[in-house]
Formats: sequence, structure tokens, C-alpha cells
Amino acid sequence: MEIGGMVSRQIALLITGCLLLRAAGAQNGDGCGYTFFGPESGTFTSKNYPNTYPNSTVCEWKIQVKPGERILLKFGDFDIEDVDSCHSSYLRIYDGFGAARTELGMKYCGLALRPEDVIESKSHEVTVLFMSGTHISGRGFLASYATTDKTDLITCLDKASRFSQPEYRKYCPAGCLTPFGEISGTIPLGYRDSSLLCMAGIHAGVVSNALGGPVSVVISNGIAYYDTAQANNITSKVGPLSTTLFTFKTTGCYGTLGMEYGAIPESQISSSSVLEWTDHTGQYNVWKADRARLKKPGPPWAASFADEHQWLQIDLNKPTKVTGIITTGSTISMYNYYVSSYKIEHSEDGLRWTVYKDPNTDREKIFQGNSDYHQEVRNNFIPPIVARFVKIRPTSWHQKIAMKVELLGCHNIHAVIPKLTAPPAFVPRAKHYPPPVDKTTPPPEIKNTTVTPNITKDVPLAAILVPALVMVCTSVILLLVCAWHWRNRKKKSEGTYDLPYWDRAGWWKGMKQFLPAKSAEHEETPVRYSSCEVSRLRPREVAMSAEYAQPLVGGAVGTLHQRSTFKPEEGKEPGYADLDSYNSPDQDIYHAYAEPLPTSGPEYATPIVMDMSGHPAGTMCLPSTSTFKAAGSQGPTLVGTYNKLLSRTDSSSSTQVLYDTPKVTPGACPVEEMVYQVPQPTTNKDVPP
Repeated sequence: MEIGGMVSRQIALLITGCLLLRAAGAQNGDGCGYTFFGPESGTFTSKNYPNTYPNSTVCEWKIQVKPGERILLKFGDFDIEDVDSCHSSYLRIYDGFGAARTELGMKYCGLALRPEDVIESKSHEVTVLFMSGTHISGRGFLASYATTDKTDLITCLDKASRFSQPEYRKYCPAGCLTPFGEISGTIPLGYRDSSLLCMAGIHAGVVSNALGGPVSVVISNGIAYYDTAQANNITSKVGPLSTTLFTFKTTGCYGTLGMEYGAIPESQISSSSVLEWTDHTGQYNVWKADRARLKKPGPPWAASFADEHQWLQIDLNKPTKVTGIITTGSTISMYNYYVSSYKIEHSEDGLRWTVYKDPNTDREKIFQGNSDYHQEVRNNFIPPIVARFVKIRPTSWHQKIAMKVELLGCHNIHAVIPKLTAPPAFVPRAKHYPPPVDKTTPPPEIKNTTVTPNITKDVPLAAILVPALVMVCTSVILLLVCAWHWRNRKKKSEGTYDLPYWDRAGWWKGMKQFLPAKSAEHEETPVRYSSCEVSRLRPREVAMSAEYAQPLVGGAVGTLHQRSTFKPEEGKEPGYADLDSYNSPDQDIYHAYAEPLPTSGPEYATPIVMDMSGHPAGTMCLPSTSTFKAAGSQGPTLVGTYNKLLSRTDSSSSTQVLYDTPKVTPGACPVEEMVYQVPQPTTNKDVPP
């Protein structure tokens, strides 16, 4: 049974190759080597390549693509011995077929064609003729072709180390699964930089050997060890340390679909039959279908019969894009069972089934399976399958049919497929037939296994942004609080009148030296007033601050030569008296401003002394004090609010205006007189009697 399966597999491969050759071209002669022609690209070599080609041989390749297209030829290696100027051994390239063909270029021999050279046809047909005479050495050649729109065409011999860009895109021709060449590594870690680029692309499942196609490559730092893996009929080799490695960028639809992690329940896994028996210890064993989960400890699924009618079916419960499959054998050393080849069937409704075929052919594709009981083998579907049901049909096996499985892909939300479940076929001795159940189970997160591996662990973005935002917010709050406190302190320190710094006494002290000196001296005349009358002043007429001395009398004053210690009125220039502030018609008024002290003297104003005997006295009063300096050496006495004096009169009916009248309170008040000396005007003002 096993031998018959292997023979049928080889026959199918030969038939497939012949159909591909017939579609894209053909070869004739006894000097033809490895040849693979696809519909848009292909690869061919001289006989025995990369070893020395034989003597006295001839081969002719005819390459054809779709009408309207042209062909690019590129040689990855060219070494034809030149012993007689290309007379006996040479390569010739023609545009077209038959007698109407025209030669492109000349005879090529020696090292005439380099890897960077490209030959372009003028039509959709090309003939390549190789002749060999008697020679001693020479590897021959390897050539690839593609249509002219594949401008980034490379050959199957190009390695990743040839290209220095950190990322690039190239087009791999069909047929790069050659019997020569090797690769080291696998996905997701990547491939050693010495690996053949296109062969690694087939191994990774990003390009088809039968069709060729573009690959997007990313270069990364190398690793110390590259493990071996079997995938898509290629076995990678163990590789040592390398400075760089490369991986492939993909669409990301290569994640597991739930067999391994249990996202696909047992009710959605069925089989044609199950293996059951009682061992020598009397233990009853059943290797049923739900045991066919990759990496699950214990025995696998196994069929009761060893024939080609057995199958394992997986219901994905909804339309799904399936891009590959991974299989192992029994994974138990004492039971060396495995499936060495199989076919894939898929269905939309569970009733009508389609066998997966090689691209552009009508032949069923035979997938290479396992060669031992434990190693994982991956096969990719290019193009992918879009279906709900996937069925695995073994075609060859070792001892018994036994396997564990995982499907790769992603869910296709665009496909609309009816959810119908087909009952499993009846087979004798099949003890377990779990029917498929229409139950939606979300698959696990799909992981891209072919992208560039992460060499270092990335720090989550939130771990950086959150602390930074907290620090910024804290700083803003602290700045606002500090500004508020500073503003309050500034307000408290500005005093009652909130004057700007340039209007304070310190500023005026510095400006006194620039003013003209006093023009005349004033005589002093005693003026008396009662402190009781001061107490009768109305509160609204009393200034709210003791920072400046208030004038006793308002009136017109000439030029003020020195700064007064009284607070200037708002809107007036500091240091100058307001002319006729009260609009009084009387000409005989008092000079109500104190004479400024000399610059070197103490900063006290010399008050005006008035005779207050004419004012009525209240019955009760408190002692009154003035902010003016008293006569003699005795300093002034300061008492509370009574140092605030009036700046205007209460009545304008008399030329004898009352000044500094205190607020009257009930009760008797003795007349208290305080005598001060006041300067008398010498020129334009008369002193009232």
C-alpha cells in the first residue's frame, strides 16, 4: 500500500511537469538539464549543473508567453569553456521559433554573460540553443526568464547577502525549488544571509515554486543558531552564527486557526474512523478525532483502516481563508506512525467538495507530509483556500494513518457561504463519529509568522506617555499656585494707595537735587486751633491713609521749589501744587502747604499754625495730634486716626475759611491750644487778620 502511494505520487509529479512544459515551452536534445517553465516565468540549466557539463551534447529550449508580451532573460551563472573562440561550445539566443527566428546578440562562451546582464526579446517567443564540444572544465549555465513587466527579476542563485538595502522587493521566477542550493533557518526567526533568497521564499510560503512571484525582504541582525525545518518540500539546514538574517513581509494571514488552542471545539472535528484497542495491561485506548490537535500531549488521531478512503475533517464554522497546514505524526516514540503524503479537499457547504490542484493545471496536488513521527512539516496553499470545511485525505503513510494538525490562515468576512453540515461517511468499526455542529467559535489572535522578528522588546507606549502627562500636569498646577501666592504678597506689600514704585518718597528724594532752590524765606506767625474741633471732622473728609500729611488749607500757590510730603491728588503731577483747587473768589486765603525741609534735614514738613480760637469748641473731645514736626526738638506725638487732617473747608461763605475742624462729640471739651510756627508769604499773598 505504501509503495503504491509513493509510485502514484511520482507519476503525478511527472504529469504535472509535462503539462507545465507544454503550456510555457519545451526542450529537445540530449544536453538539457534542470528545466521548469511556468506561465510567466521559469528556470533552466545546462546538463549536470553546477558540475561540469558533458561533451558533445545539444539542447534547445523554446520559451513562450502570452501574445503581446515580451521576455526577459537573465543568467545567474555562466561558465562555458572557450577553447576555439566559441566554435564548438557556445550558447545562442533567438527571437521567435523555427526558420523565421532572428538571433539576439551573438555566440556566447567563456564568461561572456554576467549576472547583471539582461537580454530582452522582441516578441513573445524565444529559442535558446546550447552546444557543447570537447572540453575539460566549465559549469555550464543557469538562466531564468520572466515577462518584461517583472523588471526586478532575479535568478534562483541570488542570495540575500548580495543586496545591501535594509528592505527591498524582488521577483522570483518559477522553478527555484532546485535540486542544488540550500537554506538555513525558518520562520519566524528568519533565514541566514547566505541562503538562496527565492528558495527561502518557497520554504516560508510567500511564493509558489510553480508560479514564482514577488517577495518583500527585510534585513535584521543575525543570530547564533539557525534550526532546521521542513516546509513545502524543502528542508532547511542547521546554520551557524551570521552577522545578518532576512525575513519576508507578508499580508499577515498566516496565524493558527484554533486546533492547537481549542478555539475549534471537539464537535467540529470528525473523521472517517478511529483506532481503538486494548493493550497488554488491559487498558482500553481510543485515538479519536479530537486528539488531532497539534502540540497536544498524548496520542494523536488514528484511523481504524490503512487505506486511501480515510479522512480527517475540520469545520471552521464560517468562511475562512486558509493559507497553510502543519502536520506531525503520532509524537509517541513507541508508535512510529505518520502520514507521508496527502491531498486536501475543501467545501463551502459540506456537500460539494473540491480537491486542491496545482496552479494552472487540472492535476490534484500531492502535499509532502512527514518523514518521522515527531517533526512538524508545513505546507502552504498558494493560492489560498476560502472555505468552511477542510478535509485531509492521506495518500501514503508509515505503518498506520496517524497525525496531528493545525490550520493556518485568517477569517474571510467577505465570503458568503451557506452553513450546511454534511454527515460523516459510514465505515465499519468506526466507533466515534462526532457530528459537526453549527457553533460559532472565535479563533485566537492571528499572528504573522513571517514578518521581521523583534530583536529587542518594545516598551509599551502608554508606560512612557502616562508618567510624562502626570509630570506636565503637576508642573502646571505648581506654577499656578506659586503665581497666585506671589500676586497676593505683591498686593499686600503695595500699601494703602497702591502707588507705583516710582511715585514713592524714595524716588522724590533722588529728584530733589534737580529742582531750583527756594527763592525766599517765610516769616512765622503763631496760629492757634483747638484739638477738640479736629474731632468734629466728618469721616468722609478724612484721608484713609497716614502715609502722607494732609494740607490744612487749600489755595493758589506759586512755584513749589521743593517736594511736599503731602500726597498729591490723583491726576496731578507729583510734587506740584494745584492752582485754585477750590475755585474760591476770595483772594485772601491761607497758604495751606507746609514748607519743605532742606534736603539735608529730617523729612518732616513745617506746618502752618492757625488761630483756632474763633471756632466753636465741642463739649467732649480727645487730644489731637498732628503729623507735622513740633517746634523745638521734641518729636510729634502720633495717636490713631486723629493724625488725618482735612484738605478742604466746610463752607465758602466767608473769606475766613475754617480749617482742620475736628468732629464734635457730645459733652464738654476744654479748649486745647497748640501753637506752631507757619511761614508767611512775602510777596503776592496777604496774611488774614
